[in-house]
Amino acid sequence: MASCALPSPMTAIPGLHPSPDRPRSWNFSVPRLGSNYFSPLLSSASVCPFRSNRFRGARVPICSAEEGRDASSTADSSVVNVARDAVVEILRESGASEEDAVHIASNSPSYIEMLVENVQELDELSLWGSWNREIVEENVDMSKLSFRKKVYYMARAKGDRGVLPYLESIGVKLSSALLISRYLSSERLPVLIDKVKFVKGILFPSTINEALLGRNTRRMMMYLSITADDDVQSTLSFFEKMEARHGGLNMLGQRDASFPYLIESFPKLLLCSVENHFKPLLHFLELVGVPKEGISTILLSFPPIIFYDIEKDIKPKMRALAKAGLEEKDIGKILLKYPWIISTSIQENYEKILTYFNQKKVPKVSVDLAIKSWPHILGCSTIKMNSVVEQFIEFGVKGKMLVPVITSSPQLLLKKPKEFLEVVSFLEEFGFDSKTIGRILCRCPEIFGSSVDKTLRRKVNFLIDFGISRDCLPRVVRKYPELLLSDTNNTLLPRMKFLLKIGLSKREVCSMICRFSPILGYSIEAVLKPKLDFLVDTMRKPLKEIIEYPRYFSYSLDKKIKPRFWVLKSRKIDCSLKDMLSKNDDDFAQEYLGIQRLLVVPSSKDVS
Repeated sequence: MASCALPSPMTAIPGLHPSPDRPRSWNFSVPRLGSNYFSPLLSSASVCPFRSNRFRGARVPICSAEEGRDASSTADSSVVNVARDAVVEILRESGASEEDAVHIASNSPSYIEMLVENVQELDELSLWGSWNREIVEENVDMSKLSFRKKVYYMARAKGDRGVLPYLESIGVKLSSALLISRYLSSERLPVLIDKVKFVKGILFPSTINEALLGRNTRRMMMYLSITADDDVQSTLSFFEKMEARHGGLNMLGQRDASFPYLIESFPKLLLCSVENHFKPLLHFLELVGVPKEGISTILLSFPPIIFYDIEKDIKPKMRALAKAGLEEKDIGKILLKYPWIISTSIQENYEKILTYFNQKKVPKVSVDLAIKSWPHILGCSTIKMNSVVEQFIEFGVKGKMLVPVITSSPQLLLKKPKEFLEVVSFLEEFGFDSKTIGRILCRCPEIFGSSVDKTLRRKVNFLIDFGISRDCLPRVVRKYPELLLSDTNNTLLPRMKFLLKIGLSKREVCSMICRFSPILGYSIEAVLKPKLDFLVDTMRKPLKEIIEYPRYFSYSLDKKIKPRFWVLKSRKIDCSLKDMLSKNDDDFAQEYLGIQRLLVVPSSKDVS
């Protein structure tokens, strides 16, 4: 599947399960070149009671406890500095620049500690003679070399050519780096450094929205209820590692926080070619409509896509999406919403969902619209989905009636029955029966996806605080359930303030809302103000007319209000707004024009 395949040994570590960070000391029983694991023969305390807890062999003279600690700290620092210089030399020989070598050596403390302990242990036990001498010049007595030279040879013996300290310097735990470095033997250090810089640049651009990325990844995890394939499972393991650290998935977009976990979870990422793999992948994603600033979101939300072959893996999966009614121009948007959509398990679940809704008499085109709007439903099992649909059916919403529900609010299919019933209980508080609740579900399904305490009840409390009586609330909600979702500060309150500003009292405004609650959903500039101006300036009617008949604002100004007004004026007929507008065209013609049927509604031009 992946174009950047690993050597066969990599199959042993598809997802690393590292041992404790601190590696064991050298195993003297089987000395060999490049060995990475060590086991102590003796405890440090048995050799010298005066050494530091951190570095063995930094001996200090007998003195007071405090003086001993100070001297030990100074000795440790000196030892570390000498070892660091030796590592810098190794890194330079491996091709790193002076600047990179110093940075790497300064940020790989565990690696340096390991070298120091190995050297000190061999010194203390006088076992340099049994140490593998293949990398040392002939006839060189290791025991007589300087400490720096011993560290240098010890680092060379590991054979990682600077890769091991480099991995630690970018945040990978030493225990994991020991495993990963084995499979990067073909990678030259300078190439690896440049590759990591490139990958970090595409994964963590300055434009990344960290909070949104974390929220979307949690949503993908939360709504997954089908058996995950290997790619999704490895992604979940990566997310779980991130979630376990401070900040959790909110840190996914921070390079220093998540990149080490990404490397530990997907080590073969470091084997992919920048020119032959990464750049073609980025170009392809842009071609299918993914904005450049959104590519990092896809790669971090579904890292296995990095290893997909464009021709063999990605394009066939894209063609499969076309069967779901997704056009080419939609692919980029869908990938941003739900990168898992190109995984095998998610695509296989599409056929199961189609079969399920076909049994429920829901056409494929409606299912495809739902997927386009909320692709996360592809990760939901039909068994779980059915538990919610059965709740809909109990309220009379079935067959074709399901269509507006799943097309306008497909996220309801991901709800737990308990969450759905919480909204039902809230509506039952108004005295609504099952039939009424079913009508509200069809008309405004978004209500059933909202939080009772954080959204719905707050709107009700706002109306009560404004002055709407509790007795009127059932009528208000039944006539216009959408107000439960309306923004208080940007929708409800501005309309109320407008009505107060034109001279109505709060009591009169409450009366209008109780009589015709949809008034709270009309645009002030496009509906309320033009119709009010015509009422006052042209029709010369008092405001009490709209208090008694607020439904006036529901009629078209140009197609109904103006034509009927001009007809009545031309015949010198004066009547209330209700009498003028509530009748259908035929009843209006018979009563006011003396004819049985109004074939053409007169315009204002016809009667002026």
